[in-house]
Amino acid sequence: MAEEKSPGIAAVASALFTGLGQIYNGQISKGIMFIVIGAVFAGLMLVIIGFVLYPIFWIYNVYDAYKTAKKINSGEIKT
Repeated sequence: MAEEKSPGIAAVASALFTGLGQIYNGQISKGIMFIVIGAVFAGLMLVIIGFVLYPIFWIYNVYDAYKTAKKINSGEIKT
């Protein structure tokens, strides 16, 4: 059985740095993809649209890390 993942730690890690919760959950590729997307959206803040896109993506990032950790613990997702 896979190691238990703490949804709280996953969510906090993602809140601190986009993609870190996904990496904690063992989804390295997804975490790297989230880091890249977050960097692009942060860069888009130079043209204003990033101020809308980045917070939306950041919230999704935290939610995804939390839900994925819960699914890993219930056996729905294998790492």
